[in-house]
Amino acid sequence: MAELKDKDEQYSTFLKYKENNKEEENKFILTLRVIFIMFFAVAITALSMYIITNYNEISAIIESMTDKKLANVQVSSSKPDLTPTRFNFKMLSRYQNILLLGVDSNGPDTMPFSGVRSDTMIIINVDMHGKSINAISVPRDSKVYIAEGHGVQKINAAYALGGIELTKKTLEETLGIKIHNYVIVNAEGVRKIIDAIGGVPIHIDQRMRYDDYSAKLHINFDKGDYVLSGAQAEEYLRFRKDVMGDIGRVHRQQKFIKALIEQVKSPEALRKIPEALKIASLYTRTDLNLYQMSQYAAAARDIDLNKVEFVMLPGAPNKKGIISYWILDPEKTQQIINRLIYRQKVQLADNDISVGIMYNRSKEFDAMNIREQLKTLGYEVNCTGRSTQITESQILGYNTSVTNEMIKSMQKKIPEISKFHYSHSPVRHHCNTSDVVITLKDDEE
Repeated sequence: MAELKDKDEQYSTFLKYKENNKEEENKFILTLRVIFIMFFAVAITALSMYIITNYNEISAIIESMTDKKLANVQVSSSKPDLTPTRFNFKMLSRYQNILLLGVDSNGPDTMPFSGVRSDTMIIINVDMHGKSINAISVPRDSKVYIAEGHGVQKINAAYALGGIELTKKTLEETLGIKIHNYVIVNAEGVRKIIDAIGGVPIHIDQRMRYDDYSAKLHINFDKGDYVLSGAQAEEYLRFRKDVMGDIGRVHRQQKFIKALIEQVKSPEALRKIPEALKIASLYTRTDLNLYQMSQYAAAARDIDLNKVEFVMLPGAPNKKGIISYWILDPEKTQQIINRLIYRQKVQLADNDISVGIMYNRSKEFDAMNIREQLKTLGYEVNCTGRSTQITESQILGYNTSVTNEMIKSMQKKIPEISKFHYSHSPVRHHCNTSDVVITLKDDEE
């Protein structure tokens, strides 16, 4: 009996050790997820506020979400089977394309990933050897042929019609690329996660007013500093009733991501990450496994965030009846794919780039000073003028061959624009013949 008791004690000790070891393993995996999440949050301009989320349960990350069409997946609150996954070694290829998808919500008491349309679509291209990242935003209203015979529709309909697999296939056929992995986040989860980390501080440059009673959307912001709650962040990001339209919306997304990065890095927000991850477990889905996440986490240490490039697919708005489309420009879209996905090098010297300068009345002296500096440096300044439709001091790139590195080089040489936000704009609002436009906004509120 004594021997049996000893064996029972040994077995109990073994079980206790196993349970403690399991807890340590789960802590490691949770830490790895946080690193993975933070990697994308700080790596993309992009990228999008959805990247701060991921799984809380190991099985939800590894095995249970693999090879499923998520449009038909139901979220269960029961504890999943902790079956270990097989390593996926396709990460050995140099370039990886990850689709980041934000999906709408159909309201309370509905499945977060079923029968909804995608609202935000971003393709992240990661160079695992060169340790760099590019990101391409695909406008949700892009007019495309939906794969598998669904005809011509807006690209955001693909997810509602056939889930993630149809979305991937449509993108692959439209852009001629391979989508290797995906991350999907439900809009309701985004709001809750932002609340969980304490909101996002941001400065709003213009008065924002809009009411859509049918969509229950009411936006009411004055100029000034805010700490946006989850609901306010959604309003800020959905607003597009200004002179820049959808392009202004994309610029605000990029600005918001920068503010989100700063907030997530703060000690206050880091303490709240575990709570955010618990929420994310219900609202995030991915097919990335543990091995792939570890590879991305390792690569994140060497990535220069200043070189991350974020571009919206070029095109133009078009309305057919009551339906508004974004018509992709085939030639310019291919240039973007070649440069950001296939990493073709662009050779442009400073004197090959034409620059325009638009300014509010009080900024005329500053504009003339910047113009003279640009000319001295060899840039062609082919457009200057006043405008009352400037909402932000920034740099806009119209030519698809203009890269982040070119703009960074310009900013280093001209201190007055060194802190201006740069973004590629597929629509020309100022100086239609310029490759790059610098806008100067009044300091007055």
